[in-house]
Amino acid sequence: MNTKEKIKNYLKTKGKTTGKELADFLNITDRAVRKQLVNLLDEKMIIKIGRPPKVFYSLRKLSDQKEQIKINPKIRKIINDSYLLITPEGKKLEGIEGFAYWCKKQNLPIEKTAEEYIRTVKKYSAYKKNGLIDGTKKMKKTFNKIYLDNTLYIDFYSIERFGKTKLGQLLLYAKQSQNKRLIREIVKTISPIIKKIEKKYKIDGVGFVPPTVKREVQFMNELKKALNLKIKEIKITKIKTEISVPQKTLSKLSDRVENAKQTFAIEERGKFNSILLIDDAVGSGATLNEIAKIIKDKGLTKKITGLSMVGSFKGFDVISEV
Repeated sequence: MNTKEKIKNYLKTKGKTTGKELADFLNITDRAVRKQLVNLLDEKMIIKIGRPPKVFYSLRKLSDQKEQIKINPKIRKIINDSYLLITPEGKKLEGIEGFAYWCKKQNLPIEKTAEEYIRTVKKYSAYKKNGLIDGTKKMKKTFNKIYLDNTLYIDFYSIERFGKTKLGQLLLYAKQSQNKRLIREIVKTISPIIKKIEKKYKIDGVGFVPPTVKREVQFMNELKKALNLKIKEIKITKIKTEISVPQKTLSKLSDRVENAKQTFAIEERGKFNSILLIDDAVGSGATLNEIAKIIKDKGLTKKITGLSMVGSFKGFDVISEV
């Protein structure tokens, strides 16, 4: 029996195992066992769990292997480009692998469900133009007065039946797990889009909506650093109150407006041609709209574009998870 088969049999018997444990069992060097593990990972025979220095390996279930899934190549490509799922144990499954996992969990036939997914994706993609969704009409239906000249989303947070979009998944778990690697992945996606917005609307000022919930790793702060925009930043302050009330905990639109109106301030002087306000997720849009009002009341600019990573499809909606 060769080394590769010995590793597979050991994992089948023992379950999750470290590289050191395998090296000791096989009586070979750490370097030699790493070479075998890399080959098994490339062949999709095993999976790696955890991060250095605590990394474990286990056998990949045959039913989870992408090679076993027979789907039309065009459909496969769309799913590979647009689908992502984070499993309950924290595994990041992209494309067809993640979709097959979801179908299995839902007890759904993958081929038929894949066709239904493509139809749903196309339905929502129809709202996109040049990689952006225009949420301005939705804002006008929600508020009596709009202070944003444009409201744009990079994607919807979720779509019917299939749940969170790829960007929605990345945003949720980047924030909840305070994962800088996921934040960098988001930046890679959105950076070219922001550059296009900057050019189209002649942006010369940018503001990042500050967080309310205290975290060791703040998504917006990390986003700001990673984007490294060469534009003057408009300082937006989240005023500390006796009791911090996050927007996502408020279910009434009037409460959201009051919260945004009373707890944000702008520390800036001067004049700008056009300002870009960046938020992570827009449910009602109250925060962006009220900050835009404060900016215009200060006379900083007459043109403001609001940009969110994700937004809700419906009119007034609450994205409470992020």
